Amino acid sequence: MPFGECTITLQDVAYQLGLPVDGRYVSGCLTDFQIYIQGGRPTWVWFQELLGVIPPPSQVQKFAVNCTWFQETFGECLEGADEEIVRRFARAYIMMLLGTQLFTDKSGNRIHIRWLPYVPRLEEMGTYSWGSAALAWLYRCMCRVANRHVVKLAGPLQLLQFWIFWRFPRFRPAGYDTCSWPLASRWSGYNISGSEKGPIVQMWRLRIDMLQARDFIWMPYSYPEVLQVVHPEVLEPRHTAMWWSVTSLIYFAVIEWHQIDRVLPQFGGVQPRPQPALNIDFLMSKDGRGGDRWFPSALQFWHLHWESHADYVLWFDVVADPGPSHDFLDWWSQHGKRFLSPEMYLGDPKAVPIPVEASQRGAG
Repeated sequence: MPFGECTITLQDVAYQLGLPVDGRYVSGCLTDFQIYIQGGRPTWVWFQELLGVIPPPSQVQKFAVNCTWFQETFGECLEGADEEIVRRFARAYIMMLLGTQLFTDKSGNRIHIRWLPYVPRLEEMGTYSWGSAALAWLYRCMCRVANRHVVKLAGPLQLLQFWIFWRFPRFRPAGYDTCSWPLASRWSGYNISGSEKGPIVQMWRLRIDMLQARDFIWMPYSYPEVLQVVHPEVLEPRHTAMWWSVTSLIYFAVIEWHQIDRVLPQFGGVQPRPQPALNIDFLMSKDGRGGDRWFPSALQFWHLHWESHADYVLWFDVVADPGPSHDFLDWWSQHGKRFLSPEMYLGDPKAVPIPVEASQRGAG
């Protein structure tokens, strides 16, 4: 691909899923809440107080409850139920939404009790940065699936899929032209056909290798049809400042890095030769196990970095023709993995020179 680096950012999360990206980090403790939370009660006592029922032992696997039990127990709230019953159903629904949509694991059928401390006061749910937590989890899942021994991809995959649809017009399904909010809802009725045969991975690698610069949209959210449906709260400065922040992304023990300094064209800038990426490989082994730890203390440096994210907002010129500079493309052609397919399939596209327009953008 002759256009350089691109990635999902907090801006994409805000537009695609409509989630808040500014606010408190989503962290804490996985199991022993009573040790760290003031007034905390034993986990399953608290579960019964908040949801009004306790799952049978056959529906519990360590600290996770089978999703089928949640669905059967809280599938429908009876008409005329009092406020407390409605709040219990709302808590259960939120836990199912978090466990099966935003933060799904590879099992896909269990809901962890880590969400109990977040649902007692429903009015405070909007004060957390669910967008940054979801992005951290997606980053971590994509890192793990790059391991040749990992065969399943977890995380908010709808975010990944719809990001591709908005950025790569050639990969979009036909017949979904109505723009709605949040933007991911545009393809809510789309289902991938299971009837395709043949070497699908090989085919898609070749399609990616054959992409040209015009086949990628740097700024899809500036289109008029998007501006007509965008929710005004998304454009509040407290949220937009997060899009431009190089900061930590936190989801309990999962720490990732929002390194937008390497994808400035997605925000209207010119991409210069990048600085070396932050090495956080040592954090990859911290997968959340060890429920007796309070992560804001155990991983204090990264939590403090999130709280001071306002100090790490990038400032750069927004130009009419964003993209990588000539200097960046020269660096990328030397160090990047430009092609995924074997040479026998490529027809020698390596002879394609750096685009002339890149030299006109300058060094960034």
